[in-house]
Amino acid sequence: MLRYPLFGLCLTLSLFSPTAIFAAPIHTQQEQEPTPISMRAAESLLGQPNVYFLDVNTPEIWHQGRIPGAIYINQENWQSLLPHDRQATLIFYCANQLCLASHDAAKMTMALGYPHVFHMADGIFGWITSGRPTEKDEPLASTTTP
Repeated sequence: MLRYPLFGLCLTLSLFSPTAIFAAPIHTQQEQEPTPISMRAAESLLGQPNVYFLDVNTPEIWHQGRIPGAIYINQENWQSLLPHDRQATLIFYCANQLCLASHDAAKMTMALGYPHVFHMADGIFGWITSGRPTEKDEPLASTTTP
């Protein structure tokens, strides 16, 4: 009976030994996260050279309205739509704060070597609600015959 409490004590003490540190994986590189950006700060970058807005919304939301000049990346091979200049400023957004797709895409982009990556959590709905500029697809002209 005495051997089990001693075994537990030995096991506990071994956790405090210097070699126990190497038992757990060591993460030397901190996981990268995109930098949060406010709508005000993002709007101040609108139209600036080497700044890109990347829209991760569904096609339905994209057609309702988007930030002027935004690139629609919710598609296969979206990485090919990224600028060649890895020093470009990239601002990702989707619908609103509940949508995590833009945050995930931003993290993936950072893993590709883009260091200047931002995430605008308020999304397009926050942008529209605040009265900021948007662009939409032009409606198709109806072709009626007499």
